[in-house]
This record gives sequence, structure tokens and C-alpha cells, in this order.
Amino acid sequence: MPIRNMSIPLRELGKTGIMMPAIGLGCMGMSEYYGAIDDTENINVLHRSTELKCNFWDTADIYGMGRNVILLSKVLKDYRHEVFLCTKFGITRSPSGEFLGFKGTPEYVHEACNKSLNRLGIDYIDLYYQHRVDNNTPIEDTVTAMKELVNEGKVKYLGLSECSASDLQRAHKVHPISALQVEYSPWSLDIETNGIKETCEKLGITIVAYSPLGRGFLTGRYKSNADFEETDFRKNHPRFVDGNFEKNLELVYKFNDLARKKGIT
Repeated sequence: MPIRNMSIPLRELGKTGIMMPAIGLGCMGMSEYYGAIDDTENINVLHRSTELKCNFWDTADIYGMGRNVILLSKVLKDYRHEVFLCTKFGITRSPSGEFLGFKGTPEYVHEACNKSLNRLGIDYIDLYYQHRVDNNTPIEDTVTAMKELVNEGKVKYLGLSECSASDLQRAHKVHPISALQVEYSPWSLDIETNGIKETCEKLGITIVAYSPLGRGFLTGRYKSNADFEETDFRKNHPRFVDGNFEKNLELVYKFNDLARKKGIT
């Protein structure tokens, strides 16, 4: 039975006073990594998400080699003031899609932002993340450039992704960091022991979890490695290869049992 009405709880974004849906829409898989792509279906999903008030969208300039942000632009033009848009910069790829490295130079920060604004067809980004830290550029320099984007009105709030607690503290001294995006699920609990969770709580930074369903494991849809298409990166991901898959599936069954006991999905 389709969900007709859904009330999504709200959470404050950092210390901004802005209340955001606790459930966001990660758009990466609409353009790459997760098998066959159907733009018509994905556009329908984007429209449906606005109907359900799931208007916390996440993308990045590298997803689909830029195709993802162009896809979102087709819907954003009708819902710009309803959608809280998050995007990222800092991972570079060759024209053929090969990973080249991380880049956080001040010049690149401005260049990447301007390119994203143009592709998205908008004049500001709600939350702008540094996708990965560039160890060859002091994070203070990167965040200073991001701060300039805020002053120019091109970005409202700043975030980091997959950084260390030390980098997070250094960045926050330059300009308030509102959000930290990190993988957080039953299969990825590092932030509970590496100082990230503690630092975010101390500084009032929101943790935005990506892949909270374990890259699809907790959906219950996948029963074996054979369920993945050849173009799905999970086909060769250590978590899903034969041997590991079966052991990880046991954890899924435990969550299913817990849900049944509590009468929830």
C-alpha cells in the first residue's frame, strides 16, 4: 500500500535555528553506482519527495560526472524555495571518470561553487560541504574560501564530510560548521570511538548520516550477491561479497526480529 501521508520529524541544523527534516533524500544513486538509471523514474521520485516534505536533498558535483546536479535542476526550478539543497566539492575525476584526488585550494573552492550554481540553475546553495579534506591544503585556507562564498551570498551554511575530529575543530574556528556528513549505520560506527560524535556534540554540529541503511542492507531487498546488477558497485563491495554477505545478513535478520517485537517497520 503506498504511503499517502507521512510526517517527518524535524532537527535543527547545527546552531542555525533552521529546522530540517530528519530524513533526507540522497541523490547519488540516481546517476551512478547503483545499477541501471531511469531519469524519468528519478524525476518522479524528486517530485514525490517534495509532496512528502522530504525536501532535504543531497548531491555532489562528481555524481554522474555532473549529470546528477543537472537532473536535480529539472525539478529545482519548480521547487527552489521548498527544497533545502546540499551539495559538495573537493573530489576530482578525469573526463573518463577516473579518481584523481582531493582538491581544496581557495581558487578551486570558488571555481567548483560557480560551476555547481550554473549546472543547478540556482543562485545560492543552502549547505555546501567539502566532500573530502585535501591534505595538501590547510583546512583553514579551504574554509576561509568557503566563508567568502557565504559572504558573497552564494552559500548559506558550511559543512564537511568524512574528516577527522581535529580537522573539524580547526575548520570550526574559521567559520561555524553546521553539519558533518559521515557514513553511520550498524556497519559503520567509527564516529562513536574516533572523537567525531563527541566533537560534534561539543560544538553543536549536526551529524548527517549517509548510507544509514547499510547501503541498502536494512531494506531487506537483497538476499544474496546475485541480486545486484553488474553495474552496481555493491557487487564487489567487501560488505556484500560471498561469505561476508551471509554474515551481514544475520544482522539484518536481528533488526527484523527487533522490529517485529516492537510492532514497527
